[in-house]
Amino acid sequence: MKYLFLFTLSIALLSPLSAQELSFYHRTGRFQLGTEQNRTASVSVGDVDQDGDLDIVVANGRHWAQQNYLFLNSGRGHFSVILPLGQARSTTYAAELGDLDGDGDLDLAVGNDMAPNRLFFNDGQGVFTERGSFGESYASTRNLKLSDLDADGDLDILITNRGMRNEICLNDGKGSFAAPVFFGTADDSTIDVETADIDRDGDVDLILANRDGGQNYIYLNEQMQFTERIPFGTGSDETRAVGVVDLDRDGYLDLITANIEEENRIYFGDKDYRYQTMIELEGADPTYSLVIDDLNQDGYPDLIFGNSGAPNLVYLNPKTRSGFQKISYAEQTANTYDIITGDLDGDGYPDLIEANSDALNLFYFTRLKKQKE
Repeated sequence: MKYLFLFTLSIALLSPLSAQELSFYHRTGRFQLGTEQNRTASVSVGDVDQDGDLDIVVANGRHWAQQNYLFLNSGRGHFSVILPLGQARSTTYAAELGDLDGDGDLDLAVGNDMAPNRLFFNDGQGVFTERGSFGESYASTRNLKLSDLDADGDLDILITNRGMRNEICLNDGKGSFAAPVFFGTADDSTIDVETADIDRDGDVDLILANRDGGQNYIYLNEQMQFTERIPFGTGSDETRAVGVVDLDRDGYLDLITANIEEENRIYFGDKDYRYQTMIELEGADPTYSLVIDDLNQDGYPDLIFGNSGAPNLVYLNPKTRSGFQKISYAEQTANTYDIITGDLDGDGYPDLIEANSDALNLFYFTRLKKQKE
């Protein structure tokens, strides 16, 4: 078997006497999700069969109907059991795992382009049964976010629609969803949405990533009314993904935007929530996706970007507001529509999983070990 070590980096951690070696490890022909090259738009991870390891849902199709799949983990990051999800092929952009009916296992919400969005409920062993739909039946859905918007203890569904109004579907606690209420405007052209308590008032606000030269906005939650909004960005960005985290650990949430044909940016939060302090990350690749995780286990979140036609990138957090170290962890230049993290092999470190359109979907194991001094 051919082994490929893609990148190695030595970094200083909490003590100058303790050095760590970070690497991303890939076995050619093995660390991939099946052999098909579908138009994959997203991936989601979770322990669907409750056996203690992370399984992967692959969402295929985008504008063309294809089959979605569940890849079951053997416990060591091997995915030799593949199950189709549903009988019908779908134009799927997003498939998100979460306990929708409150029974303790992970269910699945599937968002389709110009077709009904579907619900799949888990029997606790990883067997999914399709039951019902949510949202408007024929919208240009691009992404889903599961979040408890109304603070009633269950997961609601946010639906982002490009060139149409975005939707919120509230959960009754048993996995049935009310008719959608809308947030934003039809001009938002939203591709991605994240949720976080931006203004620190105890509820969940909405952070929108807009394409087509639109303004990015934060919509503040005031008793489930989203009328007050805060702009961020240049006002004419092509933003395809957004992330929210306190990068510099100053107590305020920062915003990260993944942009197409312009630099990706970090907007630092402050007490006024105006996001006027910004830095640009080197490079102007067409970036389609973003995930945030502490790859090197130093207590500070790092940034991972999925690009289209260019290598995917890791930016290690320097623990300050500048000096992020860029790593191209692989040479492949697929159209990575989504990139996520999850500990696939159970070693305690977050691994990288790529959703590549018209290419193989790949994963990379993150390794961190102490070097000899």
